[in-house]
Amino acid sequence: MALAESRPRSLWPWWRSCASLIDLKPTTPLNNIWSNDFWGSNLSSNSSHKSYRPLTVLTFRLNYLLAGGLHPVGFHVLNIILHAVISALMIDVFAILIGGLAYDEKGRILNHAPKTSLLAALFFAAHPVHTESVAGIVGRADLLCALFFQLSFLTYWTDGNDRFSVHWVMVSLLLCAAAMLCKEQGITVLGINAAFDVLLICNVNVYELSQRLLLRKNPLDLLRRGLLTRLTLMGLGGLSMLYARWRIMGTGPPAFTEVDNPASFAENIFLRVMNYNYYYCLNAWLLLCPWWLCFDWSMGCVPLIKSATDWRMVWLLLIWCVLIGLISQALCSQDSQRRRTLTLGLVLLVVPFLPASNIFFRVGFVIAERVLYLSSAGYCLLLAYSLGHCCCRWAKYRKLLCVLVLALLCVYVARCALRSYQWRSERSLFTSALSVCPLNAKVHYNVGKNLADRGNSTAAIQYYREAVRLHPTYVHAMNNLGNILKERNELVEAEQLLSKAVAIQPDFAAAWMNLGIVQNSLQKFEEAEQSYWNAIRFRKKYPDCYYNLGRLYADQNRHVDALNAWRNATMLKPEHSLAWNNMVILLDNTGNLGQAELIGREALKLLPNDHTIMFSLANVLGKLQKYKESEAFFLHALRINPNAASCHGNLAVLYHRWGKLELAEKHYELSLKLDPEAPGTRDNYNMLRRKLDQLKRSTP
Repeated sequence: MALAESRPRSLWPWWRSCASLIDLKPTTPLNNIWSNDFWGSNLSSNSSHKSYRPLTVLTFRLNYLLAGGLHPVGFHVLNIILHAVISALMIDVFAILIGGLAYDEKGRILNHAPKTSLLAALFFAAHPVHTESVAGIVGRADLLCALFFQLSFLTYWTDGNDRFSVHWVMVSLLLCAAAMLCKEQGITVLGINAAFDVLLICNVNVYELSQRLLLRKNPLDLLRRGLLTRLTLMGLGGLSMLYARWRIMGTGPPAFTEVDNPASFAENIFLRVMNYNYYYCLNAWLLLCPWWLCFDWSMGCVPLIKSATDWRMVWLLLIWCVLIGLISQALCSQDSQRRRTLTLGLVLLVVPFLPASNIFFRVGFVIAERVLYLSSAGYCLLLAYSLGHCCCRWAKYRKLLCVLVLALLCVYVARCALRSYQWRSERSLFTSALSVCPLNAKVHYNVGKNLADRGNSTAAIQYYREAVRLHPTYVHAMNNLGNILKERNELVEAEQLLSKAVAIQPDFAAAWMNLGIVQNSLQKFEEAEQSYWNAIRFRKKYPDCYYNLGRLYADQNRHVDALNAWRNATMLKPEHSLAWNNMVILLDNTGNLGQAELIGREALKLLPNDHTIMFSLANVLGKLQKYKESEAFFLHALRINPNAASCHGNLAVLYHRWGKLELAEKHYELSLKLDPEAPGTRDNYNMLRRKLDQLKRSTP
């Protein structure tokens, strides 16, 4: 029997798991979610992403428990429900921000701007930029964060009798902490609460306050009704949360690469700032015109501004002119309601975006549509208020404006439907990105990976090559391209690509292993062995690499080394079927039948339904003349895999030796029917036929 061969490709998925699959399972201790990051790595690890979102992972566990497994429908349904609840709550949030605080005799909040708040909430509910957060499973973090963000804001002021309760500030802080445990962005609600307190609760004129500060006049008479006390409480609460978050993070912030955020690695500070501002322009454009949406904006999707003469600098001037105009209106308008609404709208637009702005720390992306989920509320508020102001100012065009608003909502809904359809499969999602970001190497990589997974390796090669052309140091694309070329027996180019990948990233364990496989195929045994050991050095627990190392030793007839390597593979991964099977086969081929039997039985205790191990053990038992047991394992293997020609053929050989010639004839014929070219089966069958003919002639 030949040794079983495995040449696993190490494909890097375009989208990491929303959380460690182990963390989602009910059998895993619940405490794990408090010590692991969002992607399932331990927070103390240097490789951890440091995204600490245990409450979000807890909802994934709940989904898993209710659905009885990783069934996507339940995850998506809960995301949709959360977005619907958030959109409904936005009506109250916008009503408070636009109309101010007022209560009826029963203490209920009165909505003084029902049409505007409803319109803003409709814009929020239908905005296409939210599709990623709702359709993508990892968007659950943004949804939960937004929900607790709203609840923290809505509970900040709840007393209708013009009195302030410290208890509600503490409740608001607890809800802020919950938002932060869903996604780090949740802490920004403290900034919204502070602005809300100053502008609505205390009704402070920000322009007058700033003038007093500039003229060094006493501004404290403007800060009434316990404002300083509340701001102090929120400040202390926010600092406590940040300190706790810093302690939890352990080893410091995550280490991002230039690929993740190229602008943050620019040496020239002026160009770095200009690129950051250009990113802000693109985020603003996604809010204004959410037509060009993409699952990933990194790796060349947004070329860097490299000089002050770049024509894109015009967009920077434009966005700052618009912002300055809005700020001047918010501060200097004679209408107090306009001042308040514009200021709060701008605060709601800008403050939740600050953690993604690269101002306080480097972030691991260029643009991410999901981070606009909360900021879009500020945009929707400003848009709805502006349209309401236009309706009042240009009353004779009110019908036309209503038609335009309805048309805009219809366009939003249509774009959401189209984008949601694109999110239904990897293939449609990846290909949709090609028209938006044709210079993004990761987009080409993921299209190529999807094609390779569907068996279209020829087309996949083109996309992998384009990914490498666009990003010459893209080691994962080199690795996958090298694997496909290896499978097509283009070994020389495969070796070149994989060698280049490990030269660029020396700790890329998967590429080292795959390089070893190619070198083994090229009979460069010493180089292959060194490559395997390099892979193991960079990834201590690497069962597949130990398996392939065993293959190398077996090819060199280093049987003891091969057995040791395969034993290591099974110790690291007890369900590694191929390693178990190859140990049984090697021991069988070298005549160590007793040890082969022991290994086979040990393997079947761990893998009781593995038909390949049953087949190998049955062969060993047949040679040991344990015919009854051998027959039982062959028949069990055939019940699992009835179309295995080799199993029928070897069972026929067993019956042939055992003297059950009619059964041998039956299984020889089944084997030849399934595989007419099965090696040795035709000869054995002919031998059996001759023996049967002799028996018939000798019978009187």
